[in-house]
Amino acid sequence: MTSATTPVVEHRPDEQRYVITVDGEQAGLTEYRDRDDQRVFFHTEVDDRFAGQGLASTLVTEALADVRAAGKRVVPVCPYWAKYVKKRQEETSDVVDAVTPEVLTWVRGRLG
Repeated sequence: MTSATTPVVEHRPDEQRYVITVDGEQAGLTEYRDRDDQRVFFHTEVDDRFAGQGLASTLVTEALADVRAAGKRVVPVCPYWAKYVKKRQEETSDVVDAVTPEVLTWVRGRLG
C-alpha cells in the first residue's frame, strides 16, 4: 500500500508560474504575468492523471496566499481563477481586481 503524500506548491518566478507536484512529479500549474502591482493569472491546468484530487483548488489557494503576502493583487483572467474567487468572494475581495478590456488587451500583448 502506498500512502498519500501532501501536494507541494512552488512559485517559479523565472517561469512566471506556480507549479503543484505530487510525489515529486509535476501535476499542474498556473501561469501569470505581472503588471505593476497586479498578478494577472491567465492559465491553469492539472494533468488528467491527477484529476479529481482537488489539486487545482490547492494550487490556486497557495498562489493566492503568496500574492497576498507579496502585497500584490490578483486579476483572474483564467476561467478557473474567476470561478474560484467568485465562489470565495468574501475571503478574496480584498486582493482581487476586476478583469477589464484593458487588462485583456495587455495580457494578450504579453503572450504574443
